[in-house]
Order: sequence, then structure tokens, then C-alpha cells
Amino acid sequence: MTKTIALAGTFDTKGEEFLYVKHLIESLGFKTLTIHTGVFRPQFQPDISNEAIFQAAGEDIQSIVAAEDRAKATLVLSKGMEILLPQLYKAGKFAGVLSFGGSGGTSIVTPGMRALPIGVPKVMVSTVASGNVAHYVGTSDIMMYPSIVDVAGLNQISTRIFSNAVFAIAGMLQFENNQKIEQKPLIAATMFGLTTPCINYAKAYVEKQGYEMLVFHATGIGGKTMESLIEDGFIEGVLDITTTEWADELVGGVLAAGPNRLEAAAKHHIPQVVSVGAVDMVNFGPYESVPEKFTGRKFYKHNPTVTLMRTNVEENKRIGEVIAKKLNLAQGNTSLILPLKGLSGLDVEGQPFYGPKEDQMLFQTLKENVDRTKVQVIELEKAINDRAFAEAAAEKLIQLIEKRKGEK
Repeated sequence: MTKTIALAGTFDTKGEEFLYVKHLIESLGFKTLTIHTGVFRPQFQPDISNEAIFQAAGEDIQSIVAAEDRAKATLVLSKGMEILLPQLYKAGKFAGVLSFGGSGGTSIVTPGMRALPIGVPKVMVSTVASGNVAHYVGTSDIMMYPSIVDVAGLNQISTRIFSNAVFAIAGMLQFENNQKIEQKPLIAATMFGLTTPCINYAKAYVEKQGYEMLVFHATGIGGKTMESLIEDGFIEGVLDITTTEWADELVGGVLAAGPNRLEAAAKHHIPQVVSVGAVDMVNFGPYESVPEKFTGRKFYKHNPTVTLMRTNVEENKRIGEVIAKKLNLAQGNTSLILPLKGLSGLDVEGQPFYGPKEDQMLFQTLKENVDRTKVQVIELEKAINDRAFAEAAAEKLIQLIEKRKGEK
């Protein structure tokens, strides 16, 4: 069966370039579904008009064109693509999606790409691909490809880039992985460099019980990605050992995961065991990048590009309050497990961030604010990286998962 590639972009301003790509795709034996994401009349007839995108967003194209409000038009088109593109995919209209553009074109098409399931080939050739693309990619698997030169005209550089992008998505669709991997129930876990031993012990434990563990590095995007996969129904249980992203969110570090961190499992009744791994630290870049307002605080230069700052008593109180608030969203199937002897590899006796007063405030705040009718609180006289702590957390999660299975 011939597969179809959705080709989306501004055919009003870049018609020549997209026609070149369309013909190249078809010369390889694929079909195309052309989607016009520009505001004005396209230079060739598309399969899906911009009017259809505006309609998906619940807006009238004529009024927006008449107003000549480019910012609003871009916003509406991006909203429409976020709605329409997954609908077209669900209807079997295409197998992969390819687009080219500058910052505007990229911001219009990538919301639709992000709304597609993980694994659907998505290639975005963009002038902004060499910078920070987190805003465009989010927690999806979009392949961002630098355009090198602007997407404006056909020349020796642009045609080579366009061709390589076409060959890339063609390869994704042509070749299939026939190696079968045993399907096991998935457990999501959060890790940091300074909580790695805990997760390694826990991983070995849950794998012996017949589960597979997906480990997410708690660097902001890691926490967001895990929450997204929970929302999408991939995860059977969550071992949220490393909640350090809340320290960055509340104090102003560089690895924050946003205000919705720690919500997905509770909202979807997914069994979870949560701890306070690496909450003793806030993350910054090189030492010279640390904001001046933190002068005089306790720092640890983890490496030349990462500087850690010890959280203080007041910050730990705030962190405890917000974690408790998030856990209280749960309707059961949730345990909070506290490592009373240290939150990370740096927060144990003899190490730079050892802070009994700071940790005690965190523990006390959590115990005072957690709703015990919804959340079980477990205290262990262990450090987070002790094998006994890791296996106790993993064992508790397996119990919660098995209990939920029995309730279904």
C-alpha cells in the first residue's frame, strides 16, 4: 500500500519550494497530502485549504484576512492545526508529516505535530532549529532540522537540505522494525545524577517482578515528558523518586517542569510512590550565571556547566507545601516515602549539602499538609540512595499496582 506524507506549510509565500518538495516526494513513490497553512491565496491548489484550518479553530478566515492581523492569524492557524492534523491522521489520511518554515511557519505546524501520537514520523525543517526548540518540540518526538539558509527560493544549499529532509521521512516510512520486544507493563521513574543508585536498585527490583521501567531525567523536560506519557495512558505505575524540578520551579532554577508537575498520575488514578529526591538542590548553569540575589548561599560546582545551590529552610517549607497539595489531588493509590537520612548523594552526613534542619522542615511540612485519607506516608531511617530505601519504594509501588488490578 502506498503511504502518504502530509506536506504542510505556507503555500502563499513559499509555493515554489513546497512544489519542489511535493514532486520529490512523489518521485520516490509516496503520495502527498498538501495542507496550506498560510493566510493568503496559495500558489498551487492544496488538498486541505487554510479555510479548513480556520474552521477547525472556530474562526472566520475572511474577517482575519481583512484585519491584516498577522499575529492573530498565526495564533488561529496554530490552534487549527493542533485540532485538524490529529483528525486527519486518525482518519488515515497520512502516515507522516513534513514541513518547512521560519519562526512563523514553525509555530503554526508544530502544535499539530505535537498532538500526533509518539512514533508518527514528524520532520520540521526550520530556521530556528539550531536554537532552543523546547517551545516547538515540547514532549513530542518531532525531528527539528536546521534549514541552514532561509526557506526562500531554490538554490544549491536549500535544495540539498530539502532533499535530505524528504529522504529522512521517506526512510522512516519505508523501513519497519520487525524485531519484536516483549511487551511488559511500564513503570515510569524519575532520576537525577545524585539519585541514580536509588533508581538502579529499584529498576532491578521491578524488572524481577515482570515490569519494565522507563527512566526520566528530572531536568524539566524529563518531568514534562513523563507527565505527558501518563496522560496518554502508557504507564501502569509511577516511581516519582526525584521531584527536584519543584525546587527549580519555586526558587528560580533552570530545570523547572512547570506548575502541573505531579498531577497526571493523581488525575488518572495511576498508582504512584513519590519521594523528595534531590529537593535539596536548585540547578543553575555555569557559576557566573547564578543570579546575584543568591550571593552568599551554599553552592556546589557539579561540573563546569552545572552549579547546584542548597535549598534553605524557608524554601523547603514552600516545596513541602506544593508537593503535599499535588499529592492531595490523588484519590488513593498513592504513597509518599521519606528518606530521613538524606535526599541525595550530596545530602548525607559528611557531604556538602548535608542539612538536617532543612530536611526536617521539608518532612514536617509534608506530614502536616498531606491528607492521610488519600496518601499513605512512610518514613524510613535511610538515605535515598540506600538499597533498602529503593527496594522498599519499588515494593510499595508493585503492591499499589497489584491492588488496583484487583479493583478493576
